[in-house]
Amino acid sequence: MSVTNIDPAILKKAQAWLDDNNIDSETKSRVSKMIEQDPAELAESFYCDLEFGTGGLRGIMGDGTNRMNKYTVGMATQGLANYLKKVFAGENEIRIAIAYDCRNNSSYFSQIVADVLSANGLVVYLFSKLRPTPELSFAVRYLHCHSGVMVTASHNPKEYNGYKVYWNDGAQLVPPHDKNVILEVQKIASVGEVNFAGDTSKIIMLGEDMDNEFLKVSKTYSLAPEVIAPAKDMKIVYTPLHGTGITMVPQSLRNYGFQNIHIVEAQAINDGNFPTIVSPNPEERAAMKMALDLAREINADLVLATDPDADRIGVGVKDTDGNYILLNGNQTAALLTYYLIKQWEAKGKLKGNEYIVKTIVTSELISDIAKGAGVEYFDCLTGFKWIAEVIRNNEGKKTFIGGGEESYGYMIGDFVRDKDAVTACAIFAECAAWAASKGKSLYELLLDIYLEYGLYKENLVNVVKKGMSGQAEIKAMMEGFRSNPPKEIAGSNVVLMNDYELRQATDIASGITTPINLPKSDVLQFFLADGTKISMRPSGTEPKIKFYFSVRSDLKTTADFKDTEAKLDGRIEEIIVAMGLR
Repeated sequence: MSVTNIDPAILKKAQAWLDDNNIDSETKSRVSKMIEQDPAELAESFYCDLEFGTGGLRGIMGDGTNRMNKYTVGMATQGLANYLKKVFAGENEIRIAIAYDCRNNSSYFSQIVADVLSANGLVVYLFSKLRPTPELSFAVRYLHCHSGVMVTASHNPKEYNGYKVYWNDGAQLVPPHDKNVILEVQKIASVGEVNFAGDTSKIIMLGEDMDNEFLKVSKTYSLAPEVIAPAKDMKIVYTPLHGTGITMVPQSLRNYGFQNIHIVEAQAINDGNFPTIVSPNPEERAAMKMALDLAREINADLVLATDPDADRIGVGVKDTDGNYILLNGNQTAALLTYYLIKQWEAKGKLKGNEYIVKTIVTSELISDIAKGAGVEYFDCLTGFKWIAEVIRNNEGKKTFIGGGEESYGYMIGDFVRDKDAVTACAIFAECAAWAASKGKSLYELLLDIYLEYGLYKENLVNVVKKGMSGQAEIKAMMEGFRSNPPKEIAGSNVVLMNDYELRQATDIASGITTPINLPKSDVLQFFLADGTKISMRPSGTEPKIKFYFSVRSDLKTTADFKDTEAKLDGRIEEIIVAMGLR
C-alpha cells in the first residue's frame, strides 16, 4: 500500500492530527513517518475512533484515533467528567477513585485521567502504586465516591491498555449510565476540548491504609476458620503473572491463616511486557507453566494464579494419579458455589432469601447446585456488571452469597462489586482446607459434585478476526446463525433458540416465542434435544467471536469418570466440526 492508494478519509484524519496545535511534535513526527513508510499501520491507527464501549476504553497502544494514547484517553475522560458533572450537579463535590495495573503506560494513563478529572473540578483519589481491580471497586464504595476508573486491559496481550469505568456502587457501568457516558464522549470532537491542566490540590493519594481496610473486610468472608488452623502449612504456589496480585493475594492468604506460600519469584516482578509468558491469561496452560513446575518441585497442594489486574483466578490441583491439572472456569465456579452453600447450610445462615448469580454462558452445574440446596439463582448476561446489577436490584430484600462466570471471575459477598481474585484465592484455599478436613482433595471433592449432579463438560472456541475486515466477518457470522438457525447439530435436534438481541426465546418445534427478561445483547444460544447448550457472542474487548459448548452425562461411579469425560469431549468435538469451526 502506498500513500497514493490510502483511503482519503484515513489520510484526512491523520492530517488533522498533523494540523492540530494541541498534538505534540513527537506524536506528529511518528504520524508523518507512518504516512511515508507504513500506510498499513496508518490505516489501522486512523480508520476509526477508538470506541468508548459500555465497559470503558480498550485498545492497542500507539498514535492515532484508533489507539490508546494521551489524546484518546484525554478525550474519553473529558466526556466522563462532563457526564458526572451533569448527573451530580447538585453535589458539593464529585469524588472519583483511580487505580492502575502493571501494564506499560498504566501509571502514565492514570495520571492523565487524574489530571483531566481534577482539572474539571472533581476530587480524585489516586492510588500511589499499582493495585488490583477489586480494591478499586472497594475504594469507590468505602470512600463514597460517585465513580471510579481502573486503568487496565485485563488479560489482553501486552500491546493493549484501557480503562474500566465504575459507578457509585462500585460496579461497572450499566444502563442508562453506560450509553449516556458514551454519548458524552462522542460529543468531544477534538483534543482542544480536553482540559489536561490537572489541579494537584484536588488529587488525594491512596496507600496502605486502603489496603488494610480491604483486607479487613475480605477476611470477614471466611466461613470456616476452624479448618484452616490444621491446614495452615498446606503448600500453596502462587503466581501474579507479573501483575497487581502480588500486592494483595499473599497478604490475603496469610490474613486467613495460611503460612506456607511459595511465590513464583520470576513472575512476581511487575512488568507490562510479561517477559516469562506469551499471554498473561490464567485460562491458558502456557501462562501457568512456571507455577506448575514449582508445584511439582515442592509437591504443592494447591496452585493459584491471578491475571494482571487480579480480578481473574487460575487454579491447579492434583488428580487422583498425582498429576497436576488446571481447573477450568466452570469447575472452579462449581467448587466455590458448592463450598459456599455447604458452609452457609452448616452455619445456619440459610434463611430462605439467599441467592447466587451466574452468567448465561456459565455451566448449568452451578444452578443445579443451588437448586439442590433450595437456594435461588439468577442468570444474567456475560460480565460482572450484570451480576452487580442483580445485587443492586435485590439490595435490602435478599442476601447475595456469591457469583461467577466461566471466564475465571468470581465474587464472594457484595463488599466488592466486580470480579475479586484476591478474596477468591483465599476462599478457594479455605475450600481446599475444608476438603482436607474430610480426608479429600479438591479434585476428589469435584468428583463428588459430579456424582451428585452429573458430569458437565465445557469447551470454548475463539474465532479471531482482526482489523477492519474482522468486525464485518464477525457480524456476518452472527447474522448467519440468527437469520438461518440450524434445525439440528451433530445429529441432535435444536429444540430452543435464545436470541438476546431480540430478547426472545423460540421453541423450534412450535415456533412459539416467549420474552427474555434480560437487557439486549448480541448473544445466541441453541439448546439441543440431548441436553447440549451452545452459546455464541462477539467479544466485547477483543477482536473475536466466542463459541461456548456445554454437554452433560450422568456419572455412576468415580471409576467411570475418565471414560465418561472422554465421551463428552468427543461429543463436543463432533459439534465443533459440524458447525464448521474446525
